[in-house]
Amino acid sequence: MRIISYGRQYVDDDDIRAVVDVLRSDFLTQGPKVKEFEDALAEYVGAKFVVVFSNGTAALHAAYNAVGLSPKDEFITSPITFVATSNAGLYLGAVPVFVDVEADTGNIDVSKVEEKITGRTKLIVPVHYAGHPVDMERLYDVVQRHGIRIIEDACHALGARYKDTRVGFPLYSDMVVFSFHPVKHITTGEGGAVATNSECLYKRLLLFRQHGITKHRFVNLSDGPWYYEMQELGFNYRLTDMQSALGISQLRKLGMFVEKRRQIVSWYEKLLGNNPYLDIPKEREYAFSSWHLYSVRLKEDYIGRKRELFERLAEDGIRLQVHYIPVYMHPYYQKLGYKVGICPIAEDFYRKEMSLPIYYLLTEDDVCYVVSRIHEILGEQV
Repeated sequence: MRIISYGRQYVDDDDIRAVVDVLRSDFLTQGPKVKEFEDALAEYVGAKFVVVFSNGTAALHAAYNAVGLSPKDEFITSPITFVATSNAGLYLGAVPVFVDVEADTGNIDVSKVEEKITGRTKLIVPVHYAGHPVDMERLYDVVQRHGIRIIEDACHALGARYKDTRVGFPLYSDMVVFSFHPVKHITTGEGGAVATNSECLYKRLLLFRQHGITKHRFVNLSDGPWYYEMQELGFNYRLTDMQSALGISQLRKLGMFVEKRRQIVSWYEKLLGNNPYLDIPKEREYAFSSWHLYSVRLKEDYIGRKRELFERLAEDGIRLQVHYIPVYMHPYYQKLGYKVGICPIAEDFYRKEMSLPIYYLLTEDDVCYVVSRIHEILGEQV
């Protein structure tokens, strides 16, 4: 039986050769490929600096630390995201404040942000859900009045554009965070990155990635060429040369990957236009989505059949997913005092949302099969 998952990586012979070349080289971990990957990413997004990390969560943690997020500080974000967006602030003792989302995009509702700002708000983290950018200029106008830092969670959005600007160029933010998990647009196995135009933030990111240790700009007098200093409490969040080589090779194909995802979306739109079961996603006028997810929503009359649909499609080898359970509905967050009901649109979005398959190797026949089975199952009388 063929398996059609909601997402998966594409690795070709060029990618494999790139990794093998590193395995045959003198460096496996912190060698020249790390900086080469960082420079390639910086050139692609147009940022002055990029620092790569062991995963997207580590990149978020480092970015939050770099802006000085501290215990008891508040930071605003979306509940429709993977828990890492919020957890990375908890690691630093900060308090997440969740703002409800737009019913169509799943992105944070910018019109509701200002009412959640307090004297303790240090940071806002908009999430470019499914690869569709948040309206960053509107958000910047709100946040700028309060002197709050902005870090974009763009883990879904490499290859996307906001108006005429590639997501990753921090035009309306301090930093932009990416993930290279296998279901993302490009993969390094696990991996992440932070883009910034600030040299100060760049240096803090580098220090945090490597145990807080530096071999430059010493506080004490150097004892000799072997000397290094631990100046902050950092982590081992380094990406390897092997992963970086894969990332460099994958980045060369990013345009091809995004183009194919947009082709798949056009197939879905043709087959699902005016259907009676699902509401389908659309791009806002300011957005060029990179379509990390194809996130549809069950119409009200069919919400009660979501579990049945998932289970029956799985029997056919079609593996859908849901993105996401609102973060504050998880037991850990409930223990922290968060209550169901604080973001009703996000909760409704979760009840309705299903992520249909979208990845590079998906064919038009695969899409037709997925859509036909959804129509057949939901079209049955119950």
